[in-house]
Amino acid sequence: MKRIFFILGCTAVGKSAVGIEVARRIGAEIVSVDSMMVYRRMDIGTAKPSREIRAEIPHHCIDIVEPSESFSVARYLTFADEAIDKISSAGKPVLLVGGSALYIKAVSEGLFEGPGANPDIRQALKARADAEGLSALHAELTRVDPDAARRISPRDEKRIIRALEVYELTGKPISRLQQQWDNQQFRYDCVFIGLRRPKEEINRRINARVKEMIRKGLRDEVASLLAEPKGLSDQASQALGYAEMIEHLKGKYTLEQAIERIKINTRQFAKRQRTWFRHFRNVQWIDIQEDDTIEKVSEKVLKIISQKL
Repeated sequence: MKRIFFILGCTAVGKSAVGIEVARRIGAEIVSVDSMMVYRRMDIGTAKPSREIRAEIPHHCIDIVEPSESFSVARYLTFADEAIDKISSAGKPVLLVGGSALYIKAVSEGLFEGPGANPDIRQALKARADAEGLSALHAELTRVDPDAARRISPRDEKRIIRALEVYELTGKPISRLQQQWDNQQFRYDCVFIGLRRPKEEINRRINARVKEMIRKGLRDEVASLLAEPKGLSDQASQALGYAEMIEHLKGKYTLEQAIERIKINTRQFAKRQRTWFRHFRNVQWIDIQEDDTIEKVSEKVLKIISQKL
């Protein structure tokens, strides 16, 4: 069974920087576990590693689809498995870096096999979302499946509809059905290393990251994507930073209001990630102090990895 190493944690914890340093030290290649870095030209808002870094250290599962395309966990898993096979065949360590919990689960434990799609139910739920607003559906999900509601963004129409569809089809919350994962065997020999910072520090780092994204030209990036002939898919347009900036460009928010919404929504996303990760098994957590350097954190990660190489 192939051994793979995960570096996971919530947004703005510093996963990418540590992953790059660790990969550089052990000659690893990185497989991104980020649901939005898959899209081409969505660079600033997803905080992708620079092209220079990616030329030095190969990254996989980045820039693999057009932003006009829809994307699924199943499709990601195909790309990730191919990358893992390729890296392993070259005799290099495989380092998976990211914070998309469902993608981490899919790679390590396989896909959740729920009931098949029901077009009539989905169409009815979509019509309700259009008529009543997505917030009404998320409120309903909170009533029938609070665990799923805490994990699913109030803006994630696709997953809200799916969770309500599963509940209507089975009479059971999707969060309960997904507990089947807890009884599955891992698909790979997985080593999970988690990075944590205090909530207050994460919030400060999120604010700083958003400010840097704006400085780099997030507004222009979003405007350019919207101007493309095929535009953005519903999924891509819901990405943090992009959804709020789209509303600004439509005139709903001032730029200052959009920036504040990005900060608030990103903090809420980090909270949902922390909820997800509390359910993950076998994670060796590293608590990062505010004055810890990337090198110091990387040394702690390398200490764990060296015992498994």
